[in-house]
Amino acid sequence: MCGIVGYIGKKEALPIITEGLKRLEYRGYDSAGVVILNKEASLVKVKGRVKDLTDKLDNKNIIGNYGIGHTRWATHGEPSEINAHPHCDCKKEIFVVHNGIIENYVSLRERLIEKGHKFVSETDTEVIAHLIEEFFDGNLEEAVRLALKEIMGAYAIAVVSLKDPNKIVFTRKSSPLLIGLGQDENFIASDAPAILGNTKRVIYLEDNELGVITANDFKIIDLENNKIQKEVSLLEWNIEEAEKKGYPHFMFKEIMEEGDAIRNVPRGRVVLEEGAVKFGGLEHIENKLRDVERLTIIAMGTAYLAGFVGKYMLEEYAQMPVMLENASEFRYKKSIIDKNSAVIAVSQSGETADTLFAVKEAKRQGALTLGIINVVGSSIAREVDAGIYNHAGPEIGVASTKAFVSQIAVFALLSVFLGRQRGMSLIMGKRIIEELSQIPSLIEKIFQKTERIKELAEKYYKHENFFYLGRKYNYPIALEGALKLKEISYIHAEGYQAGEMKHGPIAMIDENFPSICIVPKDSVYEKNFSGIQEIKARKGKIIAITTEENNELNNIVDDCLFIPKTLEMLTPLLSVIPLQLFAYYVAVLRGNDIDKPRNLAKSVTVE
Repeated sequence: MCGIVGYIGKKEALPIITEGLKRLEYRGYDSAGVVILNKEASLVKVKGRVKDLTDKLDNKNIIGNYGIGHTRWATHGEPSEINAHPHCDCKKEIFVVHNGIIENYVSLRERLIEKGHKFVSETDTEVIAHLIEEFFDGNLEEAVRLALKEIMGAYAIAVVSLKDPNKIVFTRKSSPLLIGLGQDENFIASDAPAILGNTKRVIYLEDNELGVITANDFKIIDLENNKIQKEVSLLEWNIEEAEKKGYPHFMFKEIMEEGDAIRNVPRGRVVLEEGAVKFGGLEHIENKLRDVERLTIIAMGTAYLAGFVGKYMLEEYAQMPVMLENASEFRYKKSIIDKNSAVIAVSQSGETADTLFAVKEAKRQGALTLGIINVVGSSIAREVDAGIYNHAGPEIGVASTKAFVSQIAVFALLSVFLGRQRGMSLIMGKRIIEELSQIPSLIEKIFQKTERIKELAEKYYKHENFFYLGRKYNYPIALEGALKLKEISYIHAEGYQAGEMKHGPIAMIDENFPSICIVPKDSVYEKNFSGIQEIKARKGKIIAITTEENNELNNIVDDCLFIPKTLEMLTPLLSVIPLQLFAYYVAVLRGNDIDKPRNLAKSVTVE
């Protein structure tokens, strides 16, 4: 959601910034812009994609060694060139890009208008430029520092000025921002992919820190002007991992990487002969976890549904009561949290605003906080008391796939970890670990059936409504399958508990309303079988996902997709893959932008 890139050094800034913006396109946006400073400022903005921006720039001779760029996801004001960032002050000397929301922008705007400032856009961001102008007295970072004392909200901000040249000033609060350190050049970005290929040395900003970069130096201060020493981190990812490698879309590539994503989760973390799991990130709180009496999982979107699977696992195998909370609701409701509670935050990016705020609220209430995060050094990873990294590699496609299965795999290991603390047998611990190690090869067997899944997409892609039905471990997968279809194909789809179908939703069933039923041979198979017959009696079309060699459904349902047999708790890792591929092929057939679906953002960094 929105992207910031800044460069200062000896090279031409424009191609570096636009390339960085291209690498942030997965975040979701509707307009783009850049400002390059030399003796004058060259400001170019467009409604549309980065490609539209670069096309417009092709007709201009813009030179300069520093500048800032932005991709905007509209909040205040519709997508338009005038509302695109960067925004400037009245004199067109100060330029600002901003991710987030300024909550008190209306009162600030009114006050600034009274002082004679002229506004041209509908955005909340423009008030930042005018407020900095109000405080500017030759020193840009001091003007920004004073302006921040007036601002309420969540933000990542970068600022440049013609009157205090050769520096970029930036700050963050509840929205990610990092510094990239190069040789005779430095960078800023809202996400690491923007600077991959230029440097792997980064510094992560914390809330209420203000930074300044020049071509050869940097400094970071707090809002009281005290200097802060920061640790330099190394990025684990490389540019090759973030590129398509010949695949037509990032989403398809990332589905194909799911076996590796799951394989990476237990690597270095299991002691098979003891049926045990060792998490390096939890070692310092292992004794505290023994005393935890209840768990609460908080997340949003697809991560929430991974947490839903995790809830089933932890309750059955760790024998712990688990609450599952939507992070955006958790923060505003009374939850049962105390010193005997642990809160597990799940987020691919580690920057999800609702989840980050929920973690802070849980800590305020005295809970032990854990994170299941894919991005090292992200805000949530730094905020929680302890955490587990997925190590799934960069996920660029907006619709999460490989991160989702890696989150479920982490929950499987966490169930063994906590279960062995609470009486799980060595034999059961070994069995779960061994079965999890087999999942990547079972996934490869499903990939061999992609042509069959593509054929089903061709058969059903013109339908405008779908039900997805599952029970127990596969109820969250029904929800996730429906979500994937909605996200990238824009087809109306609903996920339901299979047993809930006859309590109302079955009224929608007819020959034009297909159902996708997840019915592996498990502990609830017979119940699912009855539900299928009820749908068929109403002339509903059915696609069944079931276990290999189960031919019982062939004469009842319209179409079958088969998955290999595994432990019931691990079936979601297999059953979700045909649903991801089905959604992908349907969206392709409908001509949609797979990696950048409309209205969506990869990392939702505002409430």
